[in-house]
Amino acid sequence: MLGSPSKPLQSGSEQSRLSTSAAQPVKVAILFSNYGPYHFARVNDFHQRCEQVGMSCVAIELARSEATYAWVSEVATPYPFVSVIPDRQLEQVRTSELVKRVFATLNQVNPSVIAIAGYGIPGMIAAGVWAMLHRKPMVLLSASKEDDASRSQWKERVKGWFVNRYDAALVGGQPQKRYLVKLGMSPDRVFTGYNVVGNDAFAPEKIRSLPRPIERPFFLAVNRFVPRKNLVRLISAYAAYREQVCDRAWDLVLCGEGSAQAEIEAHIRDYDLEAVVHLPGFLQQAELLPYLAHAECFVHTSLQEQWGLVINEAMAAGLPVIVSNRCGCYEDLIVEGETGLGFDPEDTEALTRCLVRLSSSDYRAMGEAGLRRIQKFSPAYFAEGLDQAVQCALAK
Repeated sequence: MLGSPSKPLQSGSEQSRLSTSAAQPVKVAILFSNYGPYHFARVNDFHQRCEQVGMSCVAIELARSEATYAWVSEVATPYPFVSVIPDRQLEQVRTSELVKRVFATLNQVNPSVIAIAGYGIPGMIAAGVWAMLHRKPMVLLSASKEDDASRSQWKERVKGWFVNRYDAALVGGQPQKRYLVKLGMSPDRVFTGYNVVGNDAFAPEKIRSLPRPIERPFFLAVNRFVPRKNLVRLISAYAAYREQVCDRAWDLVLCGEGSAQAEIEAHIRDYDLEAVVHLPGFLQQAELLPYLAHAECFVHTSLQEQWGLVINEAMAAGLPVIVSNRCGCYEDLIVEGETGLGFDPEDTEALTRCLVRLSSSDYRAMGEAGLRRIQKFSPAYFAEGLDQAVQCALAK
């Protein structure tokens, strides 16, 4: 049953604090706010790796649902899967209750090592405090990079103190690693491979037979409709693109929903684009696949983005990508002009040039190059990186 362990959990009184013997294998708990499709894909591969090396893992989430990501992920797992809050959205739970339940869950699971996704929300802080009180090694799972937001010196010092309570870290790529090193973590304790998706679910040969959602060629963007996703600028750039290429122009599909929807719709009307800009709403992964299967190009325009996992999905579907150079994945995934095109997300004309260039070139070769590059960024990469981080934490 989802939200419950798939096999019995031992209580804290039944386990010693830490043991790596054959009788008491290392148990790794992996804590996310809310498990969606790509979380399960990652942990599935880590579970397989654990079986190979004599460890075990437990998947833990703070809540079965949260407002930010409306995933529906009903899956059976071959490892224990526990929801701290199984019956409410995370945002509806008082901090005091959440902290109490995190402590109770971790007391029950009693992991040898705990991998914690971030340090900025109460549930994750509570898990870190629990680990410190119980002298359990901790692995930080982090997508943060230095330019995500404005940074104050005193907050960075506090953050640096907390980050350095972790014994190792698994991050997305090079910008994320540089940031943790700047906060004081030794570079030999920071491993890469965190930001991956289940590439196989998006493989072109699996999805190309899905029915076309739109008959005309189209650009695709998938975002929450919030200001930092920069969709108003995308619409302006797209309007300029249509003026330049005229009857050769592709349509534009914007998948998502959110607080900026009214502004986005008004901007579409202002440019008289209602017939060529499509708004299918928020789509679950299965509903999104036909759009990924038949888009000509994927566009991501964020002003601020820690990584941008939807870009992984688009590249795994074989699409060429146009990516804001503020996205955390840009340095690791985009080889300029080969696997995609980058641009300054505050430069509307630069984005228009990318739209024109991509739709007027051999864009399919770019998609094929991106597909080859994204193969490294797979759940197996996550499993390898987390294993390395766990071993590093145990050895500290």
